[in-house]
Amino acid sequence: MDLSFKNVLVTGGAGYAGSLLCPQLLERGYTVTAYDTCWFGSEFLPHDHPNFKLIKGDIRDTAKLREALEGIECVVNLACVSNDASFELDENLSTTINLEAFEPMVLAAKAAGVKRFVYASSSSVYGVSEQPNVTEDHPLVPLTLYNKYKGMCEPLLKKHTDDNFVGVIFRPATLCGYAPRQRLDLSVNILTNHAVNNNKITVFGGDQMRPNLHVQDYCNAVELLMTAPAEKVQNETFNIGFQNMSIADLAVLVREVVEQEFPDKAPIDIVTTPSNDNRSYHINSDKVTRVLGFQPRFTIEDAIRDLCKAFKEGKLPDSMTDDRYFNVRTLKAKEAA
Repeated sequence: MDLSFKNVLVTGGAGYAGSLLCPQLLERGYTVTAYDTCWFGSEFLPHDHPNFKLIKGDIRDTAKLREALEGIECVVNLACVSNDASFELDENLSTTINLEAFEPMVLAAKAAGVKRFVYASSSSVYGVSEQPNVTEDHPLVPLTLYNKYKGMCEPLLKKHTDDNFVGVIFRPATLCGYAPRQRLDLSVNILTNHAVNNNKITVFGGDQMRPNLHVQDYCNAVELLMTAPAEKVQNETFNIGFQNMSIADLAVLVREVVEQEFPDKAPIDIVTTPSNDNRSYHINSDKVTRVLGFQPRFTIEDAIRDLCKAFKEGKLPDSMTDDRYFNVRTLKAKEAA
């Protein structure tokens, strides 16, 4: 395969999406360095691959990062304290990682001769919107510091781009599905875990609209942003999230699929309780299809089936109790936050 660059550094390479992306890039012929604190472990990474290297490091350690960037041509920046609840555990830690470390990282990448920088922002930057279709030019109305900092980093990347340093931003929807470093604290994954292992789904609120994205489509989108012609992606922002569903409808879909996959678990109850999480937005991802021809290949239903398969194969032991599947619980247990 003709790769315009070969050496890629993935910050957050031991995270939920990173754990699926790193092996995918190796398969495509890239040399991959994962740079991660490994708070959630690293045993699931492809350590035996000759073109893979893990550097256990913190993105706030600019000197170490600078060293890791030697010879790197493309950076995929996924590292962050992920999701609002984790963020709120220790706002100071989260501020240093999600905001203050960002510009020094961009500058270090540029100084190292990196040609392309792909930044994972978040579609949660839109906060609450009544608009039927939220496109990339919609004002950012963040409800939390996590959303706010994701949005604040975007112009910091654009500030430093030039003909030799291409920057592209994507705003993914909430991820779902199976990955080597599994998270079970994301809406579809939570609902599926509870349906399979608790015979009951609890819905908080229910009316909130949320866009979802299969974690494999996320990885495919990243690969496309790495390889797309510079003139199509330079300083561009792309929404990546194609299925917008209310939390209540997600619960119904999860129940349906889980009852098909595990007939003995039927009937599965759905219980609705009030929620203080009112983030609600319906994102439109036509731009990435129009400009780059990106089409999702997987659905929310595929994500639920993938998780059911992983449960059947015993890949997710102690899924209700093991802290490693839950960012907040792990950070608390490790006192990282």
